[in-house]
Amino acid sequence: MSPNPTLPPSVTRLIDALTQLPGIGPKSASRLAFFLLRAPAETSLTLAEALRDLKARTRLCSVCFNITEDDPCAICADPLRDPGLICVVEEPLDVAAIERSRVYHGTYHVLHGVISPINGVGPDDLRIEELVGRIRRSAEAGQPVREVILATNPTVEGEMTASFIQRKLAGLEVSITRLARGLPAGGDLEYADEITLRRALEGRQRL
Repeated sequence: MSPNPTLPPSVTRLIDALTQLPGIGPKSASRLAFFLLRAPAETSLTLAEALRDLKARTRLCSVCFNITEDDPCAICADPLRDPGLICVVEEPLDVAAIERSRVYHGTYHVLHGVISPINGVGPDDLRIEELVGRIRRSAEAGQPVREVILATNPTVEGEMTASFIQRKLAGLEVSITRLARGLPAGGDLEYADEITLRRALEGRQRL
């Protein structure tokens, strides 16, 4: 944003910072900045503390690569979870979406993206090798993974990523399934409702 002589530098800096967020343009950033300016000081301080804690306390789980404050995360550390079942998703928000369905009781593996040549994202940029290593280590420990559910989104990139993972796991003794087509083509997992996700999980298909 070009300097505006009618605005104090502190306001301009905040507007510039807010425009770095996805989906926030200059007008939306200006409205948010002036909302915070008019709000009680406690509101701004609470937001600032939350942002500070976000960067200071969160990390990636060393097992599934979901975001967490403890390592391993609560799901991986839960003895009631089935470690022989791994659901592979694109992003941490997808974990939250599936958990809302309350039908899945296995573990997860978060890729943190999808293969997208047009955006310069290849297999090495994702947590695919970590998934392969995780499955191999589980087998060596006598606790083999029985099934890997490929729950990438039904988009071109999601399908490409699922196909690549299927090929990578082809030499391992593990069943590979894909979510049923209850999900709309081109849709995002995080926006699906609980009933659709439940049906997709229950109707998953062997690949």
